[in-house]
Amino acid sequence: MEAIEKNKLGAWYSSEEFEKLYTYLDGDLGAGWTKNKTTFRVWAPTAKEVYVNLYQNGWRGKKETAERIAMDPHRNGVWTAAKNGDLQGTFYTYSVLIDGAEQEACDPYAKAVGVNGERAMVVDLASTNPEGWDKDKSPFRECDATDAVIYEAHIRDLTVHKDSGIENKGKFLGLTEEGTVNCSGDITGLDYIADLGVTHIHLLPFFDYASVDETQEGQYNWGYDPKNFFVPEGSYATDPYHGETRICEAKKMIAAFHSKGIGVIMDVVFNHVHDAEKFCFNNIVPGYFSRIDSEGVYSNGSICGNDTASERSMVREYIVQNILYWVEEYHMDGFRFDLVGLLDIVTVNEIIERVHEVRPEVLFYGEGWAMPTNVTKEVKMATQKNSHLTPGFAYFNDTIRNLLRGRNSDTNEKGYVNGRTGMADSLKSNLMGIPYWVSSPLQVVNYASCHDDLTLYDKLKEAEPEADRAGLLRSNRLAAGIVFAAAGIPFIQAGEELVRRKVNADGTMNSNSYNAGDSINAISWECLQNADCREMRDYYKGLIAFRKEHPSLRMGDIEEIRDRFTFYDIPKGEETVCLINCEGINGESAAQLCMIFNPEQAEKEIFLPDGRWEIHVSAGKAGTECIEEVKGSVTVSPVSCMFLVKKQESAYEENS
Repeated sequence: MEAIEKNKLGAWYSSEEFEKLYTYLDGDLGAGWTKNKTTFRVWAPTAKEVYVNLYQNGWRGKKETAERIAMDPHRNGVWTAAKNGDLQGTFYTYSVLIDGAEQEACDPYAKAVGVNGERAMVVDLASTNPEGWDKDKSPFRECDATDAVIYEAHIRDLTVHKDSGIENKGKFLGLTEEGTVNCSGDITGLDYIADLGVTHIHLLPFFDYASVDETQEGQYNWGYDPKNFFVPEGSYATDPYHGETRICEAKKMIAAFHSKGIGVIMDVVFNHVHDAEKFCFNNIVPGYFSRIDSEGVYSNGSICGNDTASERSMVREYIVQNILYWVEEYHMDGFRFDLVGLLDIVTVNEIIERVHEVRPEVLFYGEGWAMPTNVTKEVKMATQKNSHLTPGFAYFNDTIRNLLRGRNSDTNEKGYVNGRTGMADSLKSNLMGIPYWVSSPLQVVNYASCHDDLTLYDKLKEAEPEADRAGLLRSNRLAAGIVFAAAGIPFIQAGEELVRRKVNADGTMNSNSYNAGDSINAISWECLQNADCREMRDYYKGLIAFRKEHPSLRMGDIEEIRDRFTFYDIPKGEETVCLINCEGINGESAAQLCMIFNPEQAEKEIFLPDGRWEIHVSAGKAGTECIEEVKGSVTVSPVSCMFLVKKQESAYEENS
């Protein structure tokens, strides 16, 4: 529609009158299948006429005449129609007549689609359940967020490499395969992730996105461009043409992770859509889903061409229903929200409340950056500074990321682990899980790298090009030690523990590989033949095990942390020493923990409190076993961390 028309509609959409008349909260929009009848419901309050079009093919490229069924107005802007018989596998669209013009669109609430998501498909969801799905459940029940160890990955990256040993490369099914190994016999894929010890895998978007052609193999994108929110992505399925296949195979992947004790977190993108003009919701209700300014121009805080109007009641309901659907139908264990700072706090809190009524252990976190956006109502946004208004939602801690490695905006800037000075005070607050913008460790996701920007190793190398590999690896290990020691939720990018790099053909480092293809993005499983990579993997594995062994590192109450944490004053040094009193913490085997961080290029002697101490983490080794027993003082290697455990006296007596 013309910009002025959109503008007039936008003002009406955001009025109290419109919301009172046209808010529909029954939760039954879409195609409701039974063996004897399918009922179609679509929200189209501005339409004069609405039709459902039935097709035998899911691809618009195949010409065919649709069976056209007129829909009847129901209430609150909803139109309905029913068709007798078993319509399982039938494709459909809606046609809406607005101001004399007709527009055909996919169902925004489609649960299945044909290839490239052009037409919705009627589906018997029970028929898509893999064997044993009724017994599948989350490995977690009411755990604290800080008990999680999150591993962020892209489905194709994990499975596509020639040396992955995985048969279904680039597919959901690739992450169901057990016993996969590389050419040297090192485990890969699903078994590797389970062996690493992480509790949750965070998968980059696997809803149906628009940037790849599902009729072609080998195309690549991260997937931050939504097309159909309720449907798995077809390029990850072995058959993108039949809508039930992608559903079943996505469920098989989730069940495979659950069988290994690993929760699955879905990366969701509600702040924008791939193409607001072509997005099915906006085709049916022109401009409703998006923020449009007084000139009829789409708001673009997302830098993707449009921003979602989450503050409107039926957009909010759409997002809430979508998350509930993924939890109930796909057994999801968590959600990472892309640019959640563009969504309002009412929407975020309603999602959490509704989901936690069903599954209290589901995790929620996202990017709380403050982004400029033209909201259609006066609302507060889900940003870091408003974290106190969304107590069930955690935010990425870019404060610790910048502290460790330097800002992403300055590739030459160093961090605490590679020579930047004056960072000790910031490190202390981050170790306690309270960077300046938050008051609870339960709302902090600590990380040194994620899919965005340079990998950890590449950033360290860019900032310190003269450093040798051994020095860069020391900095990498120190950064990891801090992430896993800090109160909050630890998060690592897949391959960080394998010294992952993203290097272009010309030797430059790729900081935004969203469409760079497999040659840049694939996890190189053959790297496990390299001793450096194996040692780094073992170090991360040991850090994860150490954190899981000690609940004192996973405390979520800031007052308790303040009571139990003590920091040594180190004169004229950058090293940091943190002592934790562990007495009385449920499940804790230690009486005290001592964590020492030395970013300097020289050994440091640190005097210890009285008693016998066991070194469990040092410059090159990490785990839950004693490396060496010490008293009095300890020498900490350059650019390294050391974690020491003072056991309960009863433990020493039992071992004497």
